[in-house]
Amino acid sequence: MIIVMSADATAEQISDIEKRVKDWGYGVHPIYGAERTVIGATGVPEADKSRYMESLEALPYVEQVMGILRPYKFASREFHPEGTVIDVKGVPVGGNQIALMAGPCTVETYEQTWESAVACKAAGANILRGGAYKPSTSPYSFQGHGVPALKILRDIADKLEMRVITEVMDVRNVELVCGYADILQIGTRNMQNYDLLREVGKVQTPVMLKRGMTAKIEEWLQAAEYILLGGNPNVMLCERGIRTFETYTRNTLDLSAVPAAKELSHLPVIVDPSQGTGKRSLVQAMTKAAVAVGADGLLIEVHPHPDQALKDGAQQLTTTDFSALIAELHPIAKAIGRTF
Repeated sequence: MIIVMSADATAEQISDIEKRVKDWGYGVHPIYGAERTVIGATGVPEADKSRYMESLEALPYVEQVMGILRPYKFASREFHPEGTVIDVKGVPVGGNQIALMAGPCTVETYEQTWESAVACKAAGANILRGGAYKPSTSPYSFQGHGVPALKILRDIADKLEMRVITEVMDVRNVELVCGYADILQIGTRNMQNYDLLREVGKVQTPVMLKRGMTAKIEEWLQAAEYILLGGNPNVMLCERGIRTFETYTRNTLDLSAVPAAKELSHLPVIVDPSQGTGKRSLVQAMTKAAVAVGADGLLIEVHPHPDQALKDGAQQLTTTDFSALIAELHPIAKAIGRTF
């Protein structure tokens, strides 16, 4: 259940509620907001919950008590009605500002990554994306450069005052990748890799959880619950397209999932139009649509020479096209009361 404290509740009164809840056998998960405190309580059988809720609602310093029936408690909108804003070393993800994450699909060389990063930064991106480890359907495809690529990302991001987002694929590499990345990306193939979700739940580095290519929204949110339950509150969701019967596009970018996820959950929602379509010609239109439906951030692949890319060249924007796209996004964001 969720206990919403009154705006004028004192620290002693909040402590009193936490003690009561613990004495009843609940796990206590408080969120100390700027305006009020919300306390999440989990673990007591449903048969006892009604009685406890009535007891709490009778207290003058408790504004509201809500039961949560959904299988995801901490990811639910009720747990944090105001929505979550994640601080990525001074860069907010969530809230009024739309986060812009861009860079090459894969770190190939220092020069290629630098050229892409400089153009992305100039256009307004403040988070550098790039794959150091690349999951590939074929074992013969390029798998990424690993640690050398992580070092390239970190060095370039530091020089340009950007943050780094990159994928972690293996439980054994979480600590290693945390040493270089500011956001850990969990790819679509690992959305239900529960050991990996538990492991990234043990750190405080923000995590971007991509939707599985065949996952329902509820399954996506339950995957996020694994990370939140582990103790990491810094989780953002990413819609990157799902697999349907359509073959013209690489995936079907489900933009209806953006307002749906924001209706059900307090977590920021990012959209990846590059993976979502697999076609450079469609990325710009779907990016504009993503902003219009309320995306909290964008994850866009940009390569200085897409025709020479080692991986996914067909979906990567040129640096020139990326700059033009961002200029066209500003009026759309302004129309819905948001900024970059």
